[in-house]
Amino acid sequence: MAKNDWIRETLNLPRTDFPMKARLPQREPEILKHWEEIGLYRKILARRRNAPSFVLHDGPPYANGHIHLGTAMNKILKDFIIKSKSMLGFKAPYLPGWDCHGLPIEIKVDQLLGEKKKNLSQIEIREECRKYAEKYVEIQRREFMRLGVFGEWKEPYLTMNPTYEGDIIRSLAAFFAQGSVYKGKKPVYWCIHCRTALAEAEIEYHDHASPSVYVKFPLISDISAKYPQLKGKKIFILIWTTTPWTLPANLAIAFHPDYEYVAFQADSNPEIYIAAKRLVPVLSEELGWSQVNYLVTFLGQEMEGLKARHPFIERESLLVLADYVTLDQGTGCVHTAPGHGHEDYLTGLKYNLEIYTPVDSDGCFTPQVERYAGMNVFEANQVITEDMKKDGVLLKDETIVHSYPHCWRCKNPVIFRATAQWFISLDAQNLRQKTLEEIKKVNWIPEWGEERIAKMIAARPDWCISRQRTWGVPIPAFYCRKCGTILANEQIALHVAEQFSREGANVWFLKKPEELAPPGLKCPECGERSLEKENNILDVWFESGASHYVLGKREDLPWPADIYIEGHDQYRGWFNSSLLVGVAAKGASPYRTVITHGFVLDEQGRAMSKSLGNYIEPTEIINQHGAEILRLWAAMLNYKEDARFGPETLERLIEAYRKIRNTWRFMLGNLYDYQPDAAEERIPWAEMDSLDKWILERLAQVGEKSRQAYENYEYHVIFHSLFNFFTIDLSAFYLDVSKDRLYCSAPKDRQRKSGQTALFHLLRDTLLLMAPLLPFTTEEAWQAMPAYRGKSESIHLELFPEFKSYRLPAEEVADWEKLLATREQVLKALERAREEKFIGNSLEAKVSLKVLSPDAAFYKRYEDKLAELFITSGVEILVEEEEGGGKQEREREGEFVAVEVLKAEGSKCQRCWNIKPSVGQANDYPDFCERCVEVVRRLKRD
Repeated sequence: MAKNDWIRETLNLPRTDFPMKARLPQREPEILKHWEEIGLYRKILARRRNAPSFVLHDGPPYANGHIHLGTAMNKILKDFIIKSKSMLGFKAPYLPGWDCHGLPIEIKVDQLLGEKKKNLSQIEIREECRKYAEKYVEIQRREFMRLGVFGEWKEPYLTMNPTYEGDIIRSLAAFFAQGSVYKGKKPVYWCIHCRTALAEAEIEYHDHASPSVYVKFPLISDISAKYPQLKGKKIFILIWTTTPWTLPANLAIAFHPDYEYVAFQADSNPEIYIAAKRLVPVLSEELGWSQVNYLVTFLGQEMEGLKARHPFIERESLLVLADYVTLDQGTGCVHTAPGHGHEDYLTGLKYNLEIYTPVDSDGCFTPQVERYAGMNVFEANQVITEDMKKDGVLLKDETIVHSYPHCWRCKNPVIFRATAQWFISLDAQNLRQKTLEEIKKVNWIPEWGEERIAKMIAARPDWCISRQRTWGVPIPAFYCRKCGTILANEQIALHVAEQFSREGANVWFLKKPEELAPPGLKCPECGERSLEKENNILDVWFESGASHYVLGKREDLPWPADIYIEGHDQYRGWFNSSLLVGVAAKGASPYRTVITHGFVLDEQGRAMSKSLGNYIEPTEIINQHGAEILRLWAAMLNYKEDARFGPETLERLIEAYRKIRNTWRFMLGNLYDYQPDAAEERIPWAEMDSLDKWILERLAQVGEKSRQAYENYEYHVIFHSLFNFFTIDLSAFYLDVSKDRLYCSAPKDRQRKSGQTALFHLLRDTLLLMAPLLPFTTEEAWQAMPAYRGKSESIHLELFPEFKSYRLPAEEVADWEKLLATREQVLKALERAREEKFIGNSLEAKVSLKVLSPDAAFYKRYEDKLAELFITSGVEILVEEEEGGGKQEREREGEFVAVEVLKAEGSKCQRCWNIKPSVGQANDYPDFCERCVEVVRRLKRD
């Protein structure tokens, strides 16, 4: 045997089966299989059966396509919450769900069916949609499970399940009971591509190029009696619009009653124009007028009831008053089409105007519109503009780019179109005010969420809940075949809900109206019993908003939920609809706390898209590097802000994971012969080495901070606190200075056992603290840990550790702060000595510390630890008498001692590499120092 091999066998070098190379893509599926085999999730719930409940209600992702990085981040954050709440001592089940109805699936199925769809019934189309949703529920289920997310994956809630469909209608019945559901013709967002109405939550705003036109409407009412200056003049009211296609539906022009308006001439043009006085200078610049002559000034209220003529249709346009008229842009005279705008609609009601909408569901003008019948409204913009130019009624046109509403599904621009739709009144039974009061009771994270959703609820118009599609839950309403009266109320809805719960919503399309309606239902107006069914389906936001109905049916899933967590777009979506349904149906908010996270961007801050080439699939990361890398990313970012991801981020994550793993590996390697339950092995706190006590004090500080951060859902605080502890306190200091004691002491030496006891606590407690964040790696390391009484078969069955027994008195903490500051001084001095080639490594040095007399006792007390702390072969302490305020001056400067680096005296020990005078004094082991000779002799005897 070679000499070096023999020496190595005398050392306590690390040994562990926990590999340096993680091989996460291969190892993680093995761990998942093990968890499934032992029924881990159910065991966790059984372990917490008597604990208080904590409910995170899952916002259902849409069952359409593979998960993306944003979906992955959302599910990982939810898993952080569930796992950490369990380890904090709560019973925290996780019931995942999926949103399965709606237009995206139906459109995709339409594309897949192609011409075949024409020959299919509604039921057959719905079944194709169901199959499509089932396919992606299964795909996403596997992808979420692969992320290490624990939950009830075999029995999730699905919005297309019969029980859920029944609950949707039960929640709608609560609105019927309050008299807040009505059907009316009013303008709603309408997607001409999807051919359906949309709610506010289904609208996105993107830049859009629109025409900007200034049009003159001839005034036909004679106002010369009131304003003689205008007698015999051609008078025109100026309007501005970015939707020329709505001009065929114009029925009025709105003025603000309290603004000043002016009749004026521009340059030498004999025509008289009317506009808001404050906007005339802006109009002059826009329209190129060099001189303006004011003739008459009057308030807008003077215009009420007068009439103008439509610029290109034989129709009158009534002059009306409206408070919503602003002077931000335009002319102050607002083109009003009651069928194509919410405020226009309200004005139409006030002045008894027709809610005129000459546009069909495809976005084309109806036959009643001369010149433009059958033309798509967006294509008509240019044609109408050109015709107005020819007719001489257009003063200016240009193209502007502005924020414009788009459909959230197909991403195309939408229009406002008045159609007969079902609505929920937000003001019936004070629903809006009650909801605003409930918002105040919720804990919003971040805090600005409260103001954001409150503003949305306060300004939200009545909720349009009907959709003109096939794949969804039908609205439970009937019509009298004889007189057309609508039959819809709480009793009808509840009767239909029972059928949906038993047979599914398909029953609506399979049964006759008389079979679906409550027995004996007849028209309250004419007594007719022959009925027709409503063809519209419910808004999918209503469906998902009713998802909290899955709560309150099990003891461990009470209503309301403790927490909802989704992206910040859900203030207008799921948070919003859930709140309204909760307040209306159950009288309170369905959630106690709401957390929002940001979106995922690339490293340049751009949204990810395949067209930009910056899109990254989660499966790509998982297959190459493992799910732990994605989980580490979710843990290290402040999720309240938008999250960035890209190649550089990935490299940092891989390196951070490697450091964490190797730190645990070092600790495991040095516990290979440690028996935690053996009295002679587990050193009591009072008898532990002072350095070991200090590192456990640091662990306690970090541990308590982490526990608090878990309670506050601050996962980046946990990651950065623990990562800094690993890299700074452990790897760069404690583990490094402990190597000599761990490797070179006798196996049973109490100093070594003290170090091993500290390592055991460090390993166990950091694994527990990191288990919610890195479930695979902590489980792998847990299995490699020494066995001890009470150790669970999985780390995820454990609770977070308590740290009360690790605390040092404040004065000892202060001592160690001073020792570490001294160490920093010494390390700088050693580095200078290395740079000057005076020494090679630090073990070639002996450090001389010159301390002032008031500090002498302090440094003498820790003298036996200093060489270990500095990783030098020796330390000497020289005492200097203090002069004046020397001690205070040194401490102010952060220089507690004067350091001199000397050459270590003696020869190098071939076993521990320390340079000691005792090397060569033992005849049997001449290459060893005194300490190593004693250890090797004892090993030989044993």
